[in-house]
Amino acid sequence: MKIISTDNEKIKFLKKLGDKKVRDVSGQFLVENLIIIHDAMRAGFMPVQIFVTEDLLNKADEKINFIVEKFPEHFVMNEKVNKYFSSLTTPSGICAIFDKQEKEINLKEKIIYLNAIADPGNLGTILRTAIAFDLKNIIIDEKCADVFNAKTISAAKDAIFKLNISKDENLKIFREIKKVMPVFVTSLEGEVINSKIFQEEKFCLVLGNEANGVEEKIIKLSDKKMKISQSREIESLNVAVAAGILFEKIYNESF
Repeated sequence: MKIISTDNEKIKFLKKLGDKKVRDVSGQFLVENLIIIHDAMRAGFMPVQIFVTEDLLNKADEKINFIVEKFPEHFVMNEKVNKYFSSLTTPSGICAIFDKQEKEINLKEKIIYLNAIADPGNLGTILRTAIAFDLKNIIIDEKCADVFNAKTISAAKDAIFKLNISKDENLKIFREIKKVMPVFVTSLEGEVINSKIFQEEKFCLVLGNEANGVEEKIIKLSDKKMKISQSREIESLNVAVAAGILFEKIYNESF
């Protein structure tokens, strides 16, 4: 089916999905990236709807061929329509609507708890890094950026489909975690990390806000404060960089 008008109700809905409130109410989100859509579908995550431009279809790219073969009931749009709803400076020529899938956190495995990570790019990078080091249980608190923000998705890639991500409010899930495993928080006032601490079968690691770190109320509930060993030339690391260092240590101590 071809769509040539921005007055089309489906296209209007695509534009509305740029609003977090609409995403929350509908339980759906938009992905405007060929590689992410392709990789998600290849991993078995099927979209609700797909929209693609004729120009992209005519390129006969291997990835686009895979997508339209798997999802033949796609909508064909023109570039004007694509520009109307796209959040990108240069629209990609394709988008897909997916249903949100909140998965249950496994309290028998390691958990990463994210406290007030404000920047969508940092959040997405942390999610992508977590899946790279086989840390699949992620808690996002209510003060974090939206997981389904376009910038978060762009940085996270298909990690958003492969992780077990749950949203916490008022530390409800955090308190349940605290009952069954130790909680470690990153803090400039903590001890330099002894990687052997990550040999425990299960624990929760908390990463905090870019500017303020982990909130004091969480620190008070934690079992241990820790920091990464670094030179005195700089006070702290970007939270996504710190996450990568810590996740690698956890991964290597698991084997």
